[in-house]
Amino acid sequence: MEFVTEEIASQPGCWRRAVALAESAAAVLPRPGERVAVLGCGTSWFMAQAYASLREGSGQGETDAFTATELPADRRYDRVVTITRSGTTTEVLAALTRLHGRVPTVSLTADPNTPVMERSDETVVLDFADERSVVQTRFATSVLALLRTHLGADLTGAIADAETTVTEPLPVGATERRQFTYLGTGWTIGLANEAALKMREASLSWTEAYPAMEYRHGPMSITDGSSVVWFLGTPPNGLLDEVEKFGALVVCEPARDPMAELIRIQRLAVEIGAGKGLDPDRPRNLTRSVVLDTASDSGKA
Repeated sequence: MEFVTEEIASQPGCWRRAVALAESAAAVLPRPGERVAVLGCGTSWFMAQAYASLREGSGQGETDAFTATELPADRRYDRVVTITRSGTTTEVLAALTRLHGRVPTVSLTADPNTPVMERSDETVVLDFADERSVVQTRFATSVLALLRTHLGADLTGAIADAETTVTEPLPVGATERRQFTYLGTGWTIGLANEAALKMREASLSWTEAYPAMEYRHGPMSITDGSSVVWFLGTPPNGLLDEVEKFGALVVCEPARDPMAELIRIQRLAVEIGAGKGLDPDRPRNLTRSVVLDTASDSGKA
């Protein structure tokens, strides 16, 4: 069994631990009214997008999400949050160095024995969610579970949904399709971006992600009988019926917590990858952490 398969299945338990951690972490996480930037690379950036939308939408303060190299140099924030599983990602460490002494920083990481512990003013360690696979699954969703709880969300239902999605059958026919589009609105746009990344990493599939309404403005032209169109959350009125007319396999579970639905997509990515003879734990051209000689290179966080 791949490491990633075990790690995907462990997510409900990890989320419970993240919920419990939220209380002790509250002292260093953003306070209501603060203007906040959230930084990450790859999967961590997409979790930052989801959290930023949730935080601002809950009225707790302006919140922006950036990949770690793109934080505007002159924009003022009350606090900067970084998300880095490894604690060694070059771009994140460089951003923390630039921010030192200028703005309070807090980093969410899985490894307490890495440089981020020294570069960040405060840290929250989710070592129970660390992973052996290159492909991120449970660390990313556990971070989001922690942050959602800190915002006041009750994740009891999300955890119950996750208990279902770790074992229920995948959508019939999905593994035979060749093109995958993930659509979200609000905070689930970040989840849609992450869903597409998982499919690319673990299965080398042709995948795309869009804000749901933006899909109408050109991207729907690629959709046909070989496509899967997967909604994360509630679709805009009329869009689901419109997509079904194109012959695509449409997946939509609006009553289910979108973070739990992401688990099914992780499982699909691994299953398709394994069916192609790929090693989902070691995706092509990727490493567990990106440690660069120059910040102009790119990779995984």
